[in-house]
Amino acid sequence: MDMHDLTRQLMIKNDSKIVMLVADGLGGLPMTPGGKTELETAKTPNLDALATRGVQGASIPVKPGIAPGSGPGHLGLFGYDPIQYQIGRGALEATGIGFELQQGDVAVRCNFCTLDSEGKISDRRAGRIPTEESAPVAISLRQIQIPGVEIFVEPVKEHRFVVVFRGEGLGGDVEDTDPQATGVAPLTPVARNKESEKTAKVAKEFLRQAREILKDQPKANFHTMRGFAAKPHLPSYEVVYGLRAAAIAVYPMYKGLARLVGMEIVGQAQTLQDQIDVLKQNWDDYDFFFIHFKYVDSTGEDGNFDEKVKRIEQLDEVIPQIEALGPQVLIVTGDHSTPAFLKSHSWHPVPTLLVSDCCRPDPHTTFGEATCITGGLGHFEAKYLMPLALANADRLGKYGA
Repeated sequence: MDMHDLTRQLMIKNDSKIVMLVADGLGGLPMTPGGKTELETAKTPNLDALATRGVQGASIPVKPGIAPGSGPGHLGLFGYDPIQYQIGRGALEATGIGFELQQGDVAVRCNFCTLDSEGKISDRRAGRIPTEESAPVAISLRQIQIPGVEIFVEPVKEHRFVVVFRGEGLGGDVEDTDPQATGVAPLTPVARNKESEKTAKVAKEFLRQAREILKDQPKANFHTMRGFAAKPHLPSYEVVYGLRAAAIAVYPMYKGLARLVGMEIVGQAQTLQDQIDVLKQNWDDYDFFFIHFKYVDSTGEDGNFDEKVKRIEQLDEVIPQIEALGPQVLIVTGDHSTPAFLKSHSWHPVPTLLVSDCCRPDPHTTFGEATCITGGLGHFEAKYLMPLALANADRLGKYGA
């Protein structure tokens, strides 16, 4: 019996509200030995007040020592074992822009590129072509026709667009055509297994026609195909937890992740305050709210310690507005660590804080990496955070006689 079988069996429905506030890339490191992390440096009076009432610990996104991408990092937070459930990047990208994938679809994340006169890649991102230039070029590829396959082409942003193939017998396991280098020709789509051979042939034909259509473009005269992926089979929040779940996110990818586990995307927020306003507007209609805040991660990836500190302080400022709504459970965490010191996602466990009326508070009165190491939640795999949330919301019954 896996965890979802257990939560299905034990679920209790009530009127409690759960808020999961995810500061993407929250975990950090000191820039100098013995120094403080970004979270510990930030002035966070509201998070510290929550820490006094709550219990904290260190969440392991996948397994010890494994640095996760955003997909596995969020799946773990949502209670799905990120090793058992894997989502390809193409499926993420397609779902993220609101494309409703069907079983049997294969989605591909595509990048416009620039080829030189010898057919070699001179720029892998077509000069980071702006969206207003790239979108019409992507749409021009909708004229491509391949017998027996329905084709969808959707612009995303800048040099990125999505292609979805729909038809019988398409597998999602095909090698990328991006060689990850300039001065060389794009690669040919190659199937990794027999089930995906038809997909590789379809992709090859798509590329052949695209090359002809794009040949006179000044920047985007070709494209590469990456992250071939079929729609994953993920049981929904409603089924496994009995929750009506809402996602409040700005970036398409996180909306896509949430949609794949059956959350509804609510609002059209562009700023953190917009997101809090959307939360207030939808408070009565859902049981669970996932709020995603991106900029802690992007500042970490830039290696900008001070700016990451400011973003954490910005997050702290909205906490009272969330508390004022009276959630039975409030969780503040991240999907992974992105220390400015490393300028990348890392394997370090993520600071996690849980507050409810029935949690067992630990002695800590501040929230940071050092306190999380000795907090009451201990070190735990992220996939167990949702059962903890349900238990604290009195939404899980007793197991066994």
